[in-house]
Amino acid sequence: MVNTMGAMKPLHIDLLTLFPGICVGPMTQSMMKRARERGLFTFGAHDIRDWTTDKHRLTDDAPFGGGEGMVMKPEPIFAAVEQLRRVESRVLLMSPGGKSFNQQKAAELSGEEHLILICGHYEGIDQRVIDHLVDEEISIGDYVLTNGALAALVVVDAVARLIPGVLGNDQSAAQDSFGNGLLEYPQYTRPAEFRGWKVPEILLSGNHAAIAAWRNERSVEKTRKIRPDLFDRLRGKDAKG
Repeated sequence: MVNTMGAMKPLHIDLLTLFPGICVGPMTQSMMKRARERGLFTFGAHDIRDWTTDKHRLTDDAPFGGGEGMVMKPEPIFAAVEQLRRVESRVLLMSPGGKSFNQQKAAELSGEEHLILICGHYEGIDQRVIDHLVDEEISIGDYVLTNGALAALVVVDAVARLIPGVLGNDQSAAQDSFGNGLLEYPQYTRPAEFRGWKVPEILLSGNHAAIAAWRNERSVEKTRKIRPDLFDRLRGKDAKG
């Protein structure tokens, strides 16, 4: 991800979707807007219909073999990716049948130079797109959305915020939930007492070592209670180590 002058190239993300309007709003707000204005990453949302060749701009058809719903056609998707793709591109398909997206995958993708995210719709996408065009299928969870653009925006946000400079303080990402494999510890701010509920005394002590230990204990406790799957996985890694 380094050009001939030795400077880092910003990550560029292309979304291919039937509904590019869904994708525009989040990219013009808050941190994503500021990051793009500063050139930390670039983004484009493209209508797959722009690569159709028939007068009706068809992007779907009935499935061979019968069945409910419609399937997205391969021709416009192949044409779109082949026009946008570069040597360094990584092509991802948003799919409930893909690998689970997590913080580690977000960190991995934040180091790429160009991502193309294909957003599914209808009952699915012609398998030939998956077999011959896509590098990886990604799922944000075990549920089905009305279209993949919503899932793609989750991936874009999670990836972009890990690009150096996007958050302002790069240590913030490391302290997030899942940054170290644990859920984040409880956070408090002023006032120190609200409706009779007080901030834990340790956080007011000024003893940074004791505060760090308290936060780690709360992270472990919270992970064990809410996400025992994560806790068991980490405990297994420690045992192997």
